Amino acid sequence: MVMCTAPKKTGCVLLQIRQPADVLKLFKLLHRTRQEVFKNDTRALEAARQKINEEFKNNRNETSAAKINELMKIASDVEVILRTSVIQAVHTDTDKILLVPRKDLLQDNTPYFDKPTKKHQS
Repeated sequence: MVMCTAPKKTGCVLLQIRQPADVLKLFKLLHRTRQEVFKNDTRALEAARQKINEEFKNNRNETSAAKINELMKIASDVEVILRTSVIQAVHTDTDKILLVPRKDLLQDNTPYFDKPTKKHQS
């Protein structure tokens, strides 16, 4: 649904009003991402669950389309950051940590060259 938020004389500023289904879809996506990112870490899983639920509950009665869109953008950005930037680490010794990256975080490494390759002269 699209809504005009300005009088006709000044022009119409269009805002997209999010459907409740869109909000629910993002809520579920955040929880699925949380389960994947913090797998086998019950403390982190519970803390993330509580934070997601708390933020959505605090804004449950929001009616402003602009504010809802802003909150949806923030939640979407959080999901991307969790999925692309968080790596689990496990203390294996007093001075050692074992990183446990997920497969979707691993990328092909581009080799670094100290000296640039010579280009063919024509």
